[in-house]
Amino acid sequence: MMRRVIVETPYAGDIERNIRYARQCLHDCFLRGEAPFASHLLYTQEGVLNDSIPDERALGIGAGLEWGSLAHATVVYVDLGISGGMKFGIQRAESEGRPVEYRNLKGFT
Repeated sequence: MMRRVIVETPYAGDIERNIRYARQCLHDCFLRGEAPFASHLLYTQEGVLNDSIPDERALGIGAGLEWGSLAHATVVYVDLGISGGMKFGIQRAESEGRPVEYRNLKGFT
């Protein structure tokens, strides 16, 4: 059985770079034998939710946090820093007793 993990990476700011980074983080999780979930990559796709609209952003964050209750751990990739949204995910994991692991990517491009 694959270990289910919630992936925390930055989204706002340099969105193109942050999406590329998050995809590499997902790849890293797969190589570790994990089943990763990154709601910020799924929910922000065109036609789903608009991250720049506060109510829609809140919906996406809430839905992602709900999925977190099914995860074995939250993994936080820190090469680009820890955003406010990531901090919220970390706090939620800690409050639910879910382990939080901090990681770096080797050779992010």
